[in-house]
This record gives sequence, structure tokens and C-alpha cells, in this order.
Amino acid sequence: MVPSLFWAATTLLGLAPVVQSTPQGFGLTTSTNTQQQPATSTAATTIVAGASAAAACNNSPLLCSRAYNNVTHMGAHDSAFLRDASTGNSIAGNQFFNATVALSAGIRLLQAQVHDVNNTLRLCHTDCSLLDAGPLADWLAKIKYWMDQNPNEVVTLLLVNSDSKPASTLGASFDSSGISTYGYTPSSTTATTVWPTLQNLISSNKRLVTFIAPLGTASPSHPFLLDEFTYVFETPYDVRSLSNFTCTLDRPSSAGTAASGLAAGMLPLMNHFAYTEITSSITVPNAGDIDTTNAPSTVTTGALGAHANSCNAAWGTKPVFVLVDFYDKGPAVDTADRLNGIVPTGRKSSAGGSATSGSGSARDGGMGARENQPYAGELQRPTGKGGMARDISG
Repeated sequence: MVPSLFWAATTLLGLAPVVQSTPQGFGLTTSTNTQQQPATSTAATTIVAGASAAAACNNSPLLCSRAYNNVTHMGAHDSAFLRDASTGNSIAGNQFFNATVALSAGIRLLQAQVHDVNNTLRLCHTDCSLLDAGPLADWLAKIKYWMDQNPNEVVTLLLVNSDSKPASTLGASFDSSGISTYGYTPSSTTATTVWPTLQNLISSNKRLVTFIAPLGTASPSHPFLLDEFTYVFETPYDVRSLSNFTCTLDRPSSAGTAASGLAAGMLPLMNHFAYTEITSSITVPNAGDIDTTNAPSTVTTGALGAHANSCNAAWGTKPVFVLVDFYDKGPAVDTADRLNGIVPTGRKSSAGGSATSGSGSARDGGMGARENQPYAGELQRPTGKGGMARDISG
């Protein structure tokens, strides 16, 4: 637990910049797509109302026929590390709601950090003495349970392999959680523009795409674990001013520019979260400006909508992945819906209840579904050893 700002500051002085994470570091019938979208300007894609939830893929029937790389997947950065009662409202936390609540609200990319603690892989925020969200296998089991209950959804994971553990070690946690059954293995071992449609992934029940940074040597037993920077490039992540969001390629540096990365078939990830400084060596997630940072506005400096439009114009294609802090603010998923040109169906607000349109998907940021409450879909499940608040890890 991190009970106060004083605890965080005094604990982190020797670990600078300890609170700032080291960020993140699919065969099947496939669809060839070069990531080029019908509209390459900053204009939003035309939004069309969808059919019933029963026919939807990732909350819209319009997405079923689209290739995985022709969809913007909105993601929760450091999704396991919460700022809520279970962590003493730790200023190190990046999210107000846990992973499966986020999935139910429309988030389809979950990023987290993995550390080796006494030969157990745990989700820890930079250092396990700061925020420890429990064993990786337990967290994966909860995501697997959510996927069991939501068979028309494609989920992406992005895990920072902080201690560079071998793929076989990481794979053991996927196996023990049962989620390996959903793992998708792409036909190409290098960056590619050929990806399955969401419906292909769903029909084959291989609807979990997992990136690891770094992966090292691939595991023949776990071919669904993919090295992130073989397939993905990212924009800069260490942003401390809302005027400093860019669309330049930051990692991997070996890919050169964003244009060269795209030409090679890499998937663009737009980092859109900001830090604020406590001291010259300590930064924490910037929650104070989050209503601006996650805003769908296309004209406000630092707004998610404006950043996405800038990258769409610069790249000639929308971002495939976006990572944000405090996803329920904005709500961030509204920007993904606009880029995807959909009116979503079948979502739940993070504050509880149903939200089937973009502007209401997670706007109410109340305490009702925070980490001290059960994971989405688990209301009837036992709390497990140590109680629900300690056991859950999203």
C-alpha cells in the first residue's frame, strides 16, 4: 500500500524516477491491409449506427470484417496499478478501475509490468515495494474469465518483461491461468500488413494477441508470445507537458522513422499519457490535467482527439494502439470509436450500469466498480485468500 504522498516521496527518492513506469516496453484466414484508412486527413471517420450486440465484434458489427490492424484498440496504460482504496489512493496508480471493468467499458488493450519476485512473476509498478498487484497468473486468470463470458471480443495484452525472463517462464503463467487457449500465433515472424479480421480471430477462438517487451528468444511451446518491437513501434512516452505529444517514432530506434516503420508493416502505438514532477527526480501520473488529456476534442492542445488526428494526418493511417492513463476520463474510448467510425453496443459504464453509446461508455467515474469491488463478471465468485481487495490485481 501507498498511504500518502509523503510515503511515496520518501520511498522513491532512491529509485528515481521510480513512479514513472518503464512502458511497454498475431494460421488463420487473413485479410491483407496496409493500414491505410479511407480518410487520411484529420476528419473523423463517418459514424454509422450498428446492429444488435449479438452480431458485434469488439462492441460493433462494423468491426467484424475489419482486419486487426485496421482497428484502433484503446488501451489502459499500467492497467494493473490502481489509484483507489485498495492502494491507499496511491499517487503512483495509473487507473481508477481494474482490468476487467476496463474491458467491460470498451478497453481492448491492457498494458502492465512484470517482475520476478522469488521466482514468481508478479505485477509490480517499477518496484514491488511501491505497488504490487499480485501474481501475473492470477491477473491473467481474471482476464481469461472475462473472455470466457464475452466470446465475441478480441483482447490485446502488452507486458513489460522488466527482468527479461525467458518466454518459457512467462508462458508458464499463461498456461496456469488457462488463457493460453486463446493465444493467437501469426503466420509471420516479422512485421506484416497481413492480419486476420476480428471475425476470423473470434471464429477460431484465438482472440488474444500478446506482445512482450523484451521477449528474447521465442518459445516453441508459446508461439503466441510476440516480441513487441518486432511488430510495433511507439511514440514518445516521457511527456511532462500537454504541448509535447508528438507522432515521431521513439522506439525501437532501429526502425528509423515512423514512415519507415509503417512501410515495414509495423503497427503504430500512440502513447498519450503525461507525468507531473514531484521533485526533479520523481514523477507521477498527471491526474490533475486528465480531463484535458483524455478529452475527445480535436482542437484543444494536449487532448487525445487532437493527438490522434495529428498522427492520422502524419502517418496516413490511424493509430492501431493507443495507451492512456485513467481511461474512464474523457472517456478515452470515445476517441477510438470516432477513429473506428462506430457507435458501440453492449458496453458497461465503469460506474455501473449499461452504456451502449460512445459518450456514455465510461463517463461516470464513481467508486462503484473500483478495485475494492469485484472484477467484472465475478460478482458471484469467492473472494479468495486475503479478501477481494488484496486478491484482485487489475
